[in-house]
Amino acid sequence: MNPLLTGWEEGYATRGHLWGGQSDILPPLAPGSRVLELGCGNGRSIPGMLSREWQVCALDFSRQAILLSRDVPGTASRVTWIIGDGCALPFQNAVFDAVVASHIFGHLPAASRSEAANEVWRVLKTGGRLVFRAFARDDMRSGKGEEVEDHTYRRGDGIHTHYFTEDEVKRLFNRFSPGSIRTRRWTQRIRGIGHTRSVIEADLLCI
Repeated sequence: MNPLLTGWEEGYATRGHLWGGQSDILPPLAPGSRVLELGCGNGRSIPGMLSREWQVCALDFSRQAILLSRDVPGTASRVTWIIGDGCALPFQNAVFDAVVASHIFGHLPAASRSEAANEVWRVLKTGGRLVFRAFARDDMRSGKGEEVEDHTYRRGDGIHTHYFTEDEVKRLFNRFSPGSIRTRRWTQRIRGIGHTRSVIEADLLCI
């Protein structure tokens, strides 16, 4: 098994739904829009997408994640699920109105991030949107664990996480229009102590 996959398969198999709540990163799109969620995890974004009447394709490389996401109520006949590789998407060119990629690129090695960015560009229609989110360099977890690549750390569960800068996101998606790229920060209190959480969010157009 791919060592990068092992941590996710074991995590979903033993702990179940790793991500709770619903996604707040969904773009404004018309009903009927065809949307790919790249790295759907346990399906936390799916209800919000379906409430907007989108045609949803949910892809993840973890079989356990797909099994969990298929259990989301009301999705059985309304979502296409695919166990697949974000670096080799099983779709024709220019078929999606949007790709949602929340906390997926940060779990890929550097070379794979570039491949996945090119694949996203390939499957988006002209004028299609990429909605991206990943942890930023000043997040509280940056620097924790074994550094396996520049600013990429492996936790004890084997999962790799890369921490981005805004310039790095611009370079990664240089085939897209500049769009909106911003860093959002907030404070998370743990045992009474405040810690900085930080994510980079981007909304980019395929041109």
